[in-house]
Amino acid sequence: MSRVGDHDYHLHIVEMQSTGPASDLTLCSFITLCSGLMGRSIQSQMIVLGNMSLGGTIEKASNLAEALQVGFDAGAKRILIPMSSVGDIPTIPGELFAKFQTSFYSDPVDAVYKALGVK
Repeated sequence: MSRVGDHDYHLHIVEMQSTGPASDLTLCSFITLCSGLMGRSIQSQMIVLGNMSLGGTIEKASNLAEALQVGFDAGAKRILIPMSSVGDIPTIPGELFAKFQTSFYSDPVDAVYKALGVK
C-alpha cells in the first residue's frame, strides 16, 4: 500500500483571473493538498492567517485586526496565526481577540497539523 510520505509532490498555482498574485494562495493551497492526501478536513470554523513563500518561509499576517473582524463576521471561532505576527496582537481590540480560540504556528508543517487537528 502506498503512503503519503512515499512520494514527492509538486504544487503549481496559476492565477488565471487577474485578481492578484498567486503567491498569496501558497499556504492555503499547501494545507488543502495535505488535507486531501491525509483524508482530513480543516477544523470547523477555523481561519488560517499568514502565508508562506515559495521556499516555505512563513510570512507575517497583514491587517491582523481587519482579518479577524472579517473572520468573526463569517462565523469563525478559531484562528491560526503565524508566530511572526505575535508582535501585532496588541493592534487587535481585546474584545475581538477574546472571541477566538487562538493557536500559533511556526512553519508550514506546524500549520497543517494544527489546521487539520492532527497531534
